[in-house]
Amino acid sequence: MEQSTRTQPPGPRRRPRSGAAGASVPGPGRAPEGAPAAAASRLRPVAGQPAARPATPRLRLRLPLRGRGDAALYGRRRTGRPTRLTAVGTGVVAVLATLAVAGVDRLLFDGLGWLFGVGYLVVCFQLAVRVRYADLLAAPISGPIAFAAALLLLAPVNSSGVTAQVVALATGLALRAGWLFSGTGLAALIVLARFVAQRRIHRAR
Repeated sequence: MEQSTRTQPPGPRRRPRSGAAGASVPGPGRAPEGAPAAAASRLRPVAGQPAARPATPRLRLRLPLRGRGDAALYGRRRTGRPTRLTAVGTGVVAVLATLAVAGVDRLLFDGLGWLFGVGYLVVCFQLAVRVRYADLLAAPISGPIAFAAALLLLAPVNSSGVTAQVVALATGLALRAGWLFSGTGLAALIVLARFVAQRRIHRAR
């Protein structure tokens, strides 16, 4: 083969006939008969036709949407459960809410009357409902403490001194014992009902 190519005279080469060309040169994308698949993949494409690229799988990223209630939002599902209070949170909320109700009652009626009692009932109910299961006892305990703190700070006192404050506190607790026991008893009943219901759920599982 080397001698034939060297001794060939210069000039344009003669093209073989159509039959010989079809037999010697394979078509684009076809391998010669008997050749393996690897040899067919190494054949260069014919001029004027782009080389075929291997198909690559497309990756589709699905981002969570805020409008979907069932879809996860930032890796967390939305639920309709209310926020639960810890023991410390229950005490802080009880004191602040009771003092706020007592301040409004004294500002409007110049004393602690029925508005203070109704507000205390509402506070005790909310505490018993929103406290978490591990801190159920904090609800019936925080209510009376907040009630006593409101009387000590906002109840009218005739004379100054520690003794006068203690007497005014005892008198205020005795006069408003109905509201105190009602709110505390309501919180205790709700806490007891939640405890029994949770125990039944655990036993059913």
